[in-house]
Amino acid sequence: MEEHRHGMAFVVVLFILLIIVGASFMSGY
Repeated sequence: MEEHRHGMAFVVVLFILLIIVGASFMSGY
């Protein structure tokens, strides 16, 4: 259970990071 929860958190952080990078790239472009 704990491992699965950790995986979910990792996916969420990765998704947020992707959105931030995408927004920054669009703004810079």
